[in-house]
Amino acid sequence: MGSGLGISQAADTSPAVQLAHWSAQAGNPGNAARGQGFFNAQHGGEWSCASCHGTPPTKDGKHANTGKVIPPLAPAFNAKAFTDTAKVDKWFKRNCNDVLSRECSAAEKADVMAYLNSLK
Repeated sequence: MGSGLGISQAADTSPAVQLAHWSAQAGNPGNAARGQGFFNAQHGGEWSCASCHGTPPTKDGKHANTGKVIPPLAPAFNAKAFTDTAKVDKWFKRNCNDVLSRECSAAEKADVMAYLNSLK
């Protein structure tokens, strides 16, 4: 006890693997410029991805409704970003629903991942 061993599981994915996965699902490589536009745009509701994650998402964000601090989304600024497949799937499902009132398409996910991976 106290050693911390076994408390966290090893990462089962990476931002690059997520980009490759969603690009394959979409049938086209993710496009960072399209992803940036998608990330910053409102999609019929009052929020964009950037509403909570910031522009660019390289620093702590803040949930627009609850005020909860959100760690940086860009992988280069958060080593844990996009390293757990179950969390990635849950994140996309919840956040796409909040912003779009629907699931994101594979192409939208690929584009967002390309954008996030491009931030250095």
